[in-house]
Amino acid sequence: MCNLYSSARSQDEIRRTFAIDRDEAGNLPLLPGIFPDQMAPVILAADGERVLTMMRWGFPPPPKVGTQPVTNVRNVASPYWRPWLKPAHRCLVPVTSFSEYADTKPRKTPVWLALDESRPLFAFAGIWRPWTGVRGPKRDEPVEEEHRLFSFLTTEANGIVGQVHRKAMPVLLTTVEEWSTWLEAPVEEALQLQRPLPDEMMAEVARGSRQDGI
Repeated sequence: MCNLYSSARSQDEIRRTFAIDRDEAGNLPLLPGIFPDQMAPVILAADGERVLTMMRWGFPPPPKVGTQPVTNVRNVASPYWRPWLKPAHRCLVPVTSFSEYADTKPRKTPVWLALDESRPLFAFAGIWRPWTGVRGPKRDEPVEEEHRLFSFLTTEANGIVGQVHRKAMPVLLTTVEEWSTWLEAPVEEALQLQRPLPDEMMAEVARGSRQDGI
């Protein structure tokens, strides 16, 4: 399960690559190690424009499934996820690489995977929702706040990811056409993108660090 990724390209390159019309992300630094519950950039379609904005990683869990934020979504047939699969709640998550942990001793080793060694931008197939509750930095007196939360879809692992994590990999979108389909198409068409990327389109690019790309 992917719980660490990197978005290590400049804000301007993200805007150009994804044809952003409106940028609401503020001053966006390079993010070589993004963990659950952190703020990160996402792209959504609103009022005919592509909007770059910031959201917090991890949906609230379904009832009776613990308390940890849900960062990866596999079972899109579940009624819990169905409302957030409509175009208004889909988003693209800009990524340069993502990490799975190799089961090494004495501790697990982060393994970074990307499209190739140059780490070009691609996107996770994301979903988002508004939510009111307590999330983010720990405080002496926690208070409920309005949040926008995102997660992203996973699918079966391909041969590259499967060498490290056999169960699953994120849904990777790599072309302009795929980005448009995910943001705009009807649900049935968009969900056809929930498939592993071919092995020849991916590579292992680093090991050992909890950051990548800078």
